[in-house]
Amino acid sequence: MGLLTGKTALITGAARGIGKAIALKFAEEGANIAFTDLVIDENGEATRQEIEAKGVKCVGYASNAADFAQTAEVVEKVHADFGSIDILVNNAGITKDGLMMRMSEQQWDMVINVNLKSAFNFIHACTPIMMRQKAGSIINMASVVGVHGNAGQANYAASKAGMIALAKSIAQELGSRGIRANAIAPGFILTDMTAALSDEVRAEWAKKIPLRRGGTPEDVANIATFLASDMSSYVSGQVIQVDGGMNM
Repeated sequence: MGLLTGKTALITGAARGIGKAIALKFAEEGANIAFTDLVIDENGEATRQEIEAKGVKCVGYASNAADFAQTAEVVEKVHADFGSIDILVNNAGITKDGLMMRMSEQQWDMVINVNLKSAFNFIHACTPIMMRQKAGSIINMASVVGVHGNAGQANYAASKAGMIALAKSIAQELGSRGIRANAIAPGFILTDMTAALSDEVRAEWAKKIPLRRGGTPEDVANIATFLASDMSSYVSGQVIQVDGGMNM
């Protein structure tokens, strides 16, 4: 039996990247997987099949995580399809980088809505289910820039700092109901997004990291698995930085 056997995990924005890595790792540990993305295209269907090949149930749901009403509908469908929601991973996120003086209102609003409001939407919809179950693990995917800030990413950093404060607040509100909430703050992770950077830029990043390498999506997925499982049953309201020691 795996660490998550018998549990259902709902992961937002999981058709690719870190979200997909988390879904695959959870599935390896026996969890049934519900995941959302803006659209479930060929890529999303391929992800669903890859997860299901681990021997678990997997359903992908097309949903705009930033839409409050759509989120309530999707959570209702997931609960009906799976019977429980034991783990919620708020992973949906975008970047619209730019210096503050040049940042448009639309760039600010889009990042805050997709990254932060979506987490509120899903926690709001899942909380009644978890309260009835008297158990649940909520994991907010933050970032090291949410801890330390970053020039040119004021909107993204603010959204990720909000994810951290949201997790801490929910941990305080819902702890007495057996519900835990934590945040993961990845550092420089090797994904499709960072793969677009030049070798020189990646090498410069590595110099700033004590472990002298970028992290992998699997590095993040391992910490998510710990927080989702009963191994972390006494861990709540915490931020775990997965950054190779970049920010201490």
